[in-house]
Amino acid sequence: MKRVLVIATGGTIASAEEGSGLAPALTGEQLVAFVPEVAQVCHVEVAQVMNVDSTNMRPEGWLAIAGEVRRSYDDFDGFVVLHGTDTLAYTAAGLSYLVQGRPKPIVLTGSQLPIGDPGTDGKRNLLDAVLVACDDAAAGVMVAFGGKVISGTAARKVRTRSFEAFDSLNALDLGYVHDGRVTWAVDAEAGAVSSARFYDALNPRVAVLKLTPGMDALVVDALRPACDALVVEAFGLGGIPEYDGITETLLAWVDAGKTLVMTTQCPYEGADLSVYEVGRAFCDRPGVLMGGSATTEALLAKTMWALAQAADPDGVVDREKLAELFASC
Repeated sequence: MKRVLVIATGGTIASAEEGSGLAPALTGEQLVAFVPEVAQVCHVEVAQVMNVDSTNMRPEGWLAIAGEVRRSYDDFDGFVVLHGTDTLAYTAAGLSYLVQGRPKPIVLTGSQLPIGDPGTDGKRNLLDAVLVACDDAAAGVMVAFGGKVISGTAARKVRTRSFEAFDSLNALDLGYVHDGRVTWAVDAEAGAVSSARFYDALNPRVAVLKLTPGMDALVVDALRPACDALVVEAFGLGGIPEYDGITETLLAWVDAGKTLVMTTQCPYEGADLSVYEVGRAFCDRPGVLMGGSATTEALLAKTMWALAQAADPDGVVDREKLAELFASC
């Protein structure tokens, strides 16, 4: 039987009502005990890395999960991360950059209802994630939720209550789990495991700026002391307002040595700032990176990862190296 490490972090799946709202209460061992079918699929061990509501998950948590995978990598065939749904897509993206090279499967899941609730989706999702982690064609970071298998860099939570909580944005679902069987929508050969490359550094000084009509440029200036990069959600294909100094202030940001990553507020089809005059000033400008059709969650994690790898010991970022890293994965 294959060996799977379940890494528990808390979330709704582990929550119970204790008088002040749902909060994580169950351990990873208790969660696995709710799904005895797992023992028929593989040998499971559990690591409790933390027990938090995913609202409180931070990049330090991504590093802790990746570190547990790294420490246990040679002893297991796959990994299942139990995680709250609200920030699961961010963690999936973060792990995708911290553990690269199509490693052994790292499958994130959770639930919309606590595992102890009648009608919970937690039992199914946990078993599905284990099945994916044990599948010979599985590799890399994935999300298994509601019967779908989604790339870790394409997942987004799109529903707050429904069991079909996650969609794959601008990418096909990798596969599906039905009646205990994993069916892949991609070429199984593409899932071949190769050597893992682990990274242990992130720069968390990155924020997402969603442009809104009438926004004051002072908002951008207010972020300057706390951030080394902004992921800018522009309008449509990549429109940046020209009024009240918004364009000038953003360009001054990169002229000061900081980084902008340009994306769109539209979930599908991506950004292209070269199409309209209101975006052209940001094209081919040092310090400005284009997010294409990637999700905001993936761009945030990717920027944190790339900034950390491109910085010298004094924290100075090599822009050429940053651009190369950003384009490489």
